[in-house]
Amino acid sequence: MKKCLTVILLSFLIFTPGFSQATESSAFRAGASRVDITPAPGDLPSNITGIHDNLYVRALVIENRSAKAALVSVDAGAQEAHWKKYTELIEKEFGIPVSNVFISPSHSHSSIFLPREGSSAEPKIELFASKTEKAVIEAVRKASAQLQPARIGFGTGTCYLNINRDVIDPETRLWSQGPNYEGTSDKTVAVVKVETVSGEPIAVYYNYAMHPNTMFMSGVISGDFPGIASRYVEEYYDDKLVALWSMGAAGDQNPISVRPMMDVGKFRTDAALASGKAKDQSEAIMLGSSMDVKIDPKILARQSQMIFSLGQILGEEILRVMDLTTKMNTTGRIYGSQDYVTCPGRTRTNTGREGAPGTYVDGDPVTIRLSLLKLGDITFTGVNAEVYSLIAQRLKTESTVNHILLATTTNGSANSGYIPSDDSFVRYTFQVLSSRLQPGCAEGAIVNGLLEMIEKAKN
Repeated sequence: MKKCLTVILLSFLIFTPGFSQATESSAFRAGASRVDITPAPGDLPSNITGIHDNLYVRALVIENRSAKAALVSVDAGAQEAHWKKYTELIEKEFGIPVSNVFISPSHSHSSIFLPREGSSAEPKIELFASKTEKAVIEAVRKASAQLQPARIGFGTGTCYLNINRDVIDPETRLWSQGPNYEGTSDKTVAVVKVETVSGEPIAVYYNYAMHPNTMFMSGVISGDFPGIASRYVEEYYDDKLVALWSMGAAGDQNPISVRPMMDVGKFRTDAALASGKAKDQSEAIMLGSSMDVKIDPKILARQSQMIFSLGQILGEEILRVMDLTTKMNTTGRIYGSQDYVTCPGRTRTNTGREGAPGTYVDGDPVTIRLSLLKLGDITFTGVNAEVYSLIAQRLKTESTVNHILLATTTNGSANSGYIPSDDSFVRYTFQVLSSRLQPGCAEGAIVNGLLEMIEKAKN
């Protein structure tokens, strides 16, 4: 493997030394909390008309005799600067090293995406960003205050809710976004169950590869299907448990039906085109969410109903897996590390959302952060971008550990755009066309990089 990796290093990528913390195996203690970050009605940004369901920050803190780790789920679109600030504050206040923190934004398309560093945002978005930062620290503080002897288990289930979204349009015969029933899609729901040593619930951390985009362009605040699934599980346990979501490798994965979202989107994109503010479909999609358009209430109702359907089905599978997860460990090692891989970049020189090939010139190299957290025999891996399904499946296949999951859009935000698998660069979808990565590097860099980190964690 070392010889093969050397070739890759010389050809494409650069490994930057990462951070890690090695610890001994001892008894677990765990605590969890949930903090509401929903804006008050008077604090909603200008493009949002109301609140469909609440947004939260959820935290799970686990420690043993010599180390501590934090898993945080945020119902917002945190950027690189926010991850950096959150982890610095967590390390300073709670002594949890950055390498032992996993922060996963929900990626809900109907939440509020926090502004990138150096960009300007309206005051109400800045207010939400400040509120979210405080909530992250408060959630970790509350979880830390509730630490108690605990045991941890891992299980997997299956949900047929996601579908590959890269497809040849039957009319135009060009690449587009739509349900590809033959495309690569991982149906696995990974579930990490945390409970007291007497069997009382503390938390569940779940991971599934599907875009939370059903409420996109609805004009209202929503945690989308992950928000519904988490509350469904929490309410089942009478709020004695906290349910944390992380998105799996969903770069090419949509909900199996996006008809309600597409119907709402058509109202808004048509309005953006008719207004003259958008010169093409790509711009209309970006501008459509802010258009003041009257949408058929029946369509909005179907959009709302869809996230409840998706959330309940996913929630039921999480509960089923929890019931079947009986092998629970009360002791284990806590180990975290981070590393970086760098791949050649590109800059697009033409336009168009999808269908036709893109043209490019060489761009700045793209650096991707890789994260690893070991809790006993459970391996959490992370990538700070939207990754295609095949990359995660390859990682799990080639890994030498059994209990493994990949959390994407986790621990910051790479400037890569989507990370397609090597084989998908020939598909002229909007994900591939917008990617800042040159073909042939990222898949191998991520998989081999994480495999090396996993091997180091065994030492």
